[in-house]
Amino acid sequence: MDRDHLSHSPAPTRTALARVEAALCWLIAALACAWIAWCTAIGPLMRADAGLAAFRWTNGVAFVAMFVVCFGIVWLLVRSAHRAADSDTRTTASLGGAADSTAHLSDSAHRTSAPAAHLAGRTIALPPRTARFFAAAGRLTVRATRNWRRIWLVLAIGWLWIPTTLLVAYGADILSQTREFAWAWNQWTGLEQPYIGFFSFVPMDIYPTAHYMWSTDPTYLTDQHNIVLTVIYGASAALSRYLTGSNDAGFVVLAALQWLFAGFCCASAANRFFNLPWIPRTASAPHTHPDYAHPERLRTATPIDFAHPERGPRIHTLTAHTPAPAGPLARALVMLLFLCCPLVTFSTISLTKSPLFAFAFTWWFGLMYELYMTHRNAPARPQRTRPVTIAALVVSCVVMLVSAKYAWYILMIQVVLSLLADRRRWRLYLLTLLLPTVLVHGAIAMLIGSGAIIGGDPIESRGAQLQMIARVAQRNPGAIPESAARKLAPIFNIDQMAQAYRSEDADPVKSSGIQSKKVSYRWRSVTAEDMKQFNAAWLEIVRADPQTAFDALFAKSYGYFDVFDPPYVPMSYYVDNDYVQQSNTWIKHYNHDWRGGVAHVVRQWSRIPVLGWVTHGNFYVALTLLIGAAELALRRWRALSWHMPLLLLMGVMITAPANNFERHMLPIAFVFGFMCIMFARDNRGGSWVHGPARGTAHDSPRA
Repeated sequence: MDRDHLSHSPAPTRTALARVEAALCWLIAALACAWIAWCTAIGPLMRADAGLAAFRWTNGVAFVAMFVVCFGIVWLLVRSAHRAADSDTRTTASLGGAADSTAHLSDSAHRTSAPAAHLAGRTIALPPRTARFFAAAGRLTVRATRNWRRIWLVLAIGWLWIPTTLLVAYGADILSQTREFAWAWNQWTGLEQPYIGFFSFVPMDIYPTAHYMWSTDPTYLTDQHNIVLTVIYGASAALSRYLTGSNDAGFVVLAALQWLFAGFCCASAANRFFNLPWIPRTASAPHTHPDYAHPERLRTATPIDFAHPERGPRIHTLTAHTPAPAGPLARALVMLLFLCCPLVTFSTISLTKSPLFAFAFTWWFGLMYELYMTHRNAPARPQRTRPVTIAALVVSCVVMLVSAKYAWYILMIQVVLSLLADRRRWRLYLLTLLLPTVLVHGAIAMLIGSGAIIGGDPIESRGAQLQMIARVAQRNPGAIPESAARKLAPIFNIDQMAQAYRSEDADPVKSSGIQSKKVSYRWRSVTAEDMKQFNAAWLEIVRADPQTAFDALFAKSYGYFDVFDPPYVPMSYYVDNDYVQQSNTWIKHYNHDWRGGVAHVVRQWSRIPVLGWVTHGNFYVALTLLIGAAELALRRWRALSWHMPLLLLMGVMITAPANNFERHMLPIAFVFGFMCIMFARDNRGGSWVHGPARGTAHDSPRA
C-alpha cells in the first residue's frame, strides 16, 4: 500500500484496516511467544521421557511465566522502537536549518565522547580515568574494525590457537564421504567391487540409501551429503593418502582452508553492519545517496567522519537520516561473540556441511543487508548495486548450495520475497539468487537423472514422521491399525522400529550407521511403489494415537526453542570424539590431552545456569524469533522479507533427524548480533533510507 493510495482512502476505513492489521500482527507475535513458552514448559517432561500425559499444574505455571517473559521482551522491543521514532520526530521538528542540524549533530557527537554515560535518558558522570579508559577502548575498537581486512586480521589473531593446537574437528560424515569417493575411484580405475546385493555392504548402505534409487550401472557417489563436497573432501583425502599414506594431512589442510574462509565471511558481514561501506564518504558525490530523493530530509552538514570516526569532526554533505556506523560497544560485543563463543570457534575447523553453510550464509546475510539498506521506493531507479556485491552474492549462493541441500529451498523462497519487496531490482535477484540456484541444483538433478550419481534417500527428510510411528510402535503397539501395518510392512520392520526408537534422534529408526545396526528401514528391498504408502500409513497411526505421536514430535523438536535444554550434540563433540581422538593415523597423537581439556572446559561452561546459555544455539534461536515477532508487531515488512530465511532455518531444525543438534542452529547464532544492530539502527531512523516517505503505514516504527 503506497502513500498515494492512503491519501485517497477514507480515513475511517484506513483506521479500521490498520487496527485489524495490527491485531493480527500482535496475535502472530503472541503465538511465537507461546511456542517458546510451550517448548520450555514441556522440556522437563521430554527430558524425563514422560510425555504430555504427565503435564501438571507446575508445567502450566512454567508456560505462563515463560510466555510473560517472552511477550514482555517483544513489548519492550516495540516500545523502544516507538520511543526512538518519537524522539526522532521531535528532533527533526526542532531543527530549523543547516546550522541547527549541525549544532544538534555536533552535540550528539560530543556526548558520545564526553566523560559520561547515557543510560535510559539519564547522564551519569564517570571518573576522569574511567572515562579516558572507555574513550581509548572505543577508539581502539573502531580502528580495529574500520574495514573488512582489519576485522579479518583481528579474527585471525584471535582464532590462531584453533588450527595450531586443535588442527581439525570432524565426525562420521566426512569419513563416509571419503569412503564413497575411494570406492568410486576404485571403480574408475577398473577394480572389481560389490554393488547391489542382499548380503553385500557398501558405502551407500551406511546412511542408508534405498537400493531402488541406485542406477543399473555401478556408481558409488551419492548426493546424500552434497555431491560437490563429497568430491572435494574425497579427492583431498585421496591425494593425502597418495602423498602421506593417510587421510590426516588432507583433513588438516581442508580445516585450515575453512578457517580462512570463515574469517573472511564473518569479516565481510561485520564490515557491512559496522561501517556501511556503500554510503558515500565525501561531498564529492553527495547525490548518490538514496535520501537525496527526499529534499525535505536534507541536512547540509554533520561532524561524523564515517571513514575515520576516531579523528573527530569532519564536514560531509549527508542527511539527518543517514544511518551512522555502529558504535564501539556494538562492535565489541559482536567481535567478542565471534572470538569466544564455542559455536563459532569450533565451527571454523569442523569439517561437516553445516558450519560451511553457516559461514557462507553469514556472508550472504551481510550482502543482503546492503541491498536492504540501499532500497528506495520513491525514485524511478534504485541506487546502483556495487559490482563487488553482485559477484559476492553469486559466490556466496553457490557455496551455500554446494554445502547444504536445503539451501535451494531457502534461496528460491527468498527470490520470491525479494521480488515482492524490491521489484525495481528484479534483474539483480534473478541474476544473483535464482540463476545460481537453477544452475547448481539443476546440474545435480541432471547427474542424478543420468545415473552418474545416486540421489539422497527421501527418508532423511521424514524424521518427524519416523519418530511418531516408532514411538507409537514402542509405547502403544496395539494402537497401530491393521491397514497401516500392512502398508508399512514393505518399508519398515515395526518391531525393530520400536527397539531402535530414541526420543532425541531418528537416525537409529532409519538404520543409519555401521553394518551391525538394527535393520528397521528395509532399504535393500523397499521399492518406490512401497514408499507411496508411507504417508497414508503415518496418518492412520497419528489418528489412532495422537497423544503418543505428538509426544514424539515435540520430543525431537522442543530443544531448539527451550533455552534450559542442554544440546544433544554440541559443537565440542566434533573436537573430542573417537573419530578424532582414536580412529586416525597421527592426529590423535597431536595435543590429545589438550583437545580433551578444551572440550571439557566448554562443557563445564555450558552447564553454568544463564551464563552457559551463550554457548547454546537455542538461546540465539529463541531471541531471534522474539526479534522477528517485534518486527512483525512493528510491521516492518521489508525487514521481515529479508529475515524470512531465519524462520525457514527454524523449520529445517524441526524436520531434522535429531533434537537440539547445535550444528543446525549455527547460521542463526552467527548473525544474531547483526540482527540486533539492524533492529536498533532501524529504530533510530536507518530504515528511512530505504522505506516509504514518513507518514506511510508500512516500514514505519509507528506502523
